Amino acid sequence: MSEWTPTTCMRCAVGCGHLQQGVDSGYGLDTVRGDATHPVNQGLACQRGVDETADPNGEWLTRPLVREGGELVATSWDTALDVVATRFHEALAETRDGVAVLGSGQQTNEAAYALGKVARGGFGTRYYDANTTLCMASAVTAYYQAFGSDAPPPTYDDIPQAQTHLVWGANPAVAHPVMYRWIVDSANDSDAELIVVDPVESETVDDADCHVQLDPGTDLALARAVLAALVERDALDRAFVEAATTGVDALLAALPSVAAAADVAGVSRETVEHVADAFAAPTLVYWGMGVNQSVQGTATARALIDLCLATGNMGPGTGPFSLTGQANSMGTRVCSSKGTWPGHREFTDPEHRRTVAETWGVPTERLPDDPGPGPVGIVDAIADGTVEACWTVATNPVAGMPDADRVRETLADTFLVVQDTFRTETAEVADVVLPAATWGESAGTVMNMERTVSRVRAATDVPPKIRQDIDIVATVGNRIEPGLFGRPPLDPEAVFDELRGLTAGTAADLSGISYDRLETELAVRWPAPDEESQGGYRYDDDGDWSFPTPSGRARFSTGTHGGLAEPTDDAYPLTLTTARQPDAYNTGVRSRGGEAGEYPVARIHPETTLDHIEALDRGRTVVASRRAAVTVQVQPDDGVPRGMLWLSIHHPAVNALTLPAVDPESAEPNVKQCAVALRAPDPENPLRYRGMTAPEDTVPVDGD
Repeated sequence: MSEWTPTTCMRCAVGCGHLQQGVDSGYGLDTVRGDATHPVNQGLACQRGVDETADPNGEWLTRPLVREGGELVATSWDTALDVVATRFHEALAETRDGVAVLGSGQQTNEAAYALGKVARGGFGTRYYDANTTLCMASAVTAYYQAFGSDAPPPTYDDIPQAQTHLVWGANPAVAHPVMYRWIVDSANDSDAELIVVDPVESETVDDADCHVQLDPGTDLALARAVLAALVERDALDRAFVEAATTGVDALLAALPSVAAAADVAGVSRETVEHVADAFAAPTLVYWGMGVNQSVQGTATARALIDLCLATGNMGPGTGPFSLTGQANSMGTRVCSSKGTWPGHREFTDPEHRRTVAETWGVPTERLPDDPGPGPVGIVDAIADGTVEACWTVATNPVAGMPDADRVRETLADTFLVVQDTFRTETAEVADVVLPAATWGESAGTVMNMERTVSRVRAATDVPPKIRQDIDIVATVGNRIEPGLFGRPPLDPEAVFDELRGLTAGTAADLSGISYDRLETELAVRWPAPDEESQGGYRYDDDGDWSFPTPSGRARFSTGTHGGLAEPTDDAYPLTLTTARQPDAYNTGVRSRGGEAGEYPVARIHPETTLDHIEALDRGRTVVASRRAAVTVQVQPDDGVPRGMLWLSIHHPAVNALTLPAVDPESAEPNVKQCAVALRAPDPENPLRYRGMTAPEDTVPVDGD
């Protein structure tokens, strides 16, 4: 048996330390377990993270592929890279925006940094983003607007100190099991409470002391109702507001009445008062995709931050804590030059731009002038011909983006390079597929949701036709801009040293975090400007508050509920929402195995099924939106309100239905609510989706 190798779990953003063993012969992992010495999880590990690391499902890519005669066929690395370089050169000859790049929160910090260096410095494209924008952009934008800087102020150390745990639009019991154990342990104290705000009964609701079942898409109205109730009872922390904030008068002037806002949210005044009461105790507010994935996601996240600011719930044991979905979403934000330059350097600041260009050895004028339109806008640019080629890395937009049939058709019509470990729906429409190493095979670092950096290590070799993400990225980059990197294979430590040097003196300072330090301490939280320090609760220095805003104060907001992006009507009378389920992850590539060809399961209230009984056939129905139709298996569930239905985000068919409208401030799409109808299955009209043939009784929407 091989030696135990310490690493970090790459499933979600909790950042648990794992120990892993490679198989005795061949390639792959034999055993994975929690690492009792790791300071983040101290040996805890969820079974899902262990299983998806040691024994993932999915069809593994084993060698490069190129499209010939309409089919993907095996080829050599040299041939595949020659095709990529030739087509990228052609696309970039007309404009530096000729190639779009989509990265991922599944990359290491080093690989994400290298990809951003190629996209922004080698190509110069503004059409570069990552799938983290699909889940975290609204929270990120809200933090910047409120505090002048990204990332949650609290850390995991604050969870045991809180008495009120308010979970809003999230299901951490499923998405973050280890962190959720800490939340439940704290909420089980005699003076503590767990409140869950969610239209649907979830696994987290099962443990809640109070479930606030608001109408879908009305989170901003409810948050304003709670704040209005606090104002009515004069329960604001005036001392904190006066000492550390600005904009409260404008906020108060914009507040709706408690009754009006509660009515919009579909909850009683008594429920609003109960949530307001809870803010009198030390409160942590956690939120997730149910808040972020909305055309009002930024405004709603701001409203949750406003609740913390107004009640003085800032400081140890309290505060706004956004829950991150992917293992290295935070690292992508800090390292990859996606929305800011490394270290959260402002994108348009001339001095920062010069520093980045000098570090990379490229002309400053090559760097794009703005961070681009987000993933949905990138697909739009590909569709209208602005972009001639696209490169996706460790992401599956054909299944993960809204209005996914349009995404598939758009990507199928462009020159598409897919870099991944498994044969995904996006790979099915690619022109070139580059097989990359995965968990247990790669080396580097990642950051969890509380800003902690830790090592990722390989415990097994990779097959001979597989390459590391960072080496594929560097090879492509050198073909476009010779000398951008050293000759692959790259040393991840050297790449990290370049990255951390570039963050020195920034808000997200990693310069004091070295591989040697991580070898000793295992995990270090930023900002860490020297080898002895590490970050704690942000913006608070023993009760003295300082925010990186022009005034040095945190800023209140004035957003109010503006209605749903796609309200129901007579033609589409039901509201669809999507969410996570146990034992699955993101687009399900690592977890679903053969389930992609099965029907998605729709949770629907029994009375709703009776109201639409004519649309059911042997327990199945067709869910139709204005964009697509998908046959589903009906699961009666009174935990879903009447007039709603729930589908898992993990099935590749589901996002064919969802809405591509985006938050105007964050560019995050409105995935959580759209209007749908139920229709009877018609076996005479099969539908193809995601590069795969759907079950035979899936039908399009009246031939749309």
